[in-house]
Formats: sequence, structure tokens, C-alpha cells
Amino acid sequence: MSIFLADAPATQPGSSIWGLLLPFVLMFVVFYFLLIRPQQKKQKQRNLMLHQLKKGDKIVTIGGLHGTIVELTDDTVVLRVNDTMKLTFDRSAISTVSQSAPAAE
Repeated sequence: MSIFLADAPATQPGSSIWGLLLPFVLMFVVFYFLLIRPQQKKQKQRNLMLHQLKKGDKIVTIGGLHGTIVELTDDTVVLRVNDTMKLTFDRSAISTVSQSAPAAE
């Protein structure tokens, strides 16, 4: 059994640390470009969309409710759902903006 141990090459301590760290560094780079960076872009686009809301925009909430913006504050949005009903939501509850309503004549 000592024959097998004597045949094993001696490892250099300086090179083994880089051999251990390189896979972790590569994994972090892959995770950054595949997961972290796209998520940051989506968040930036969502914040821009929420900032650009205006009266008359037709929107869809996270819960699937469709409505038209009647009033806006920094934190809340009042939506007209039909001719008589208005509902108040947090700005963060807005999922998508479909289009602006045509101007009333």
C-alpha cells in the first residue's frame, strides 16, 4: 500500500488555491449575467413605467383588474373601472400600461 502513496505526485500549495477558487469565480460571473443583471434591468423598467403614469392611461393591476387612471398621487392611483365605480390602489399594484385613452370630444 505504501507503493501507491509514494507514486502520487506532490501538489504545490500555491497552485491548489487558484484551482479551488476559479470554479467559484466562474459560477459567480455566470449567475451575474444570467440572473442578477436581467433582474436589475426589469426592475429599472418597472420603476420607469410607474414613474411615467398619467391620467387617462389604461392599466392592468397585478390582480388582473382593468381600469383607467382618474387621479394620481405619489403613492396611490384612483382607477375608473366602469361608469360609476372608482377604486384606489397603491402605485406598486399596477402591472402593465396598455395605452392612453383617446381625448374626449
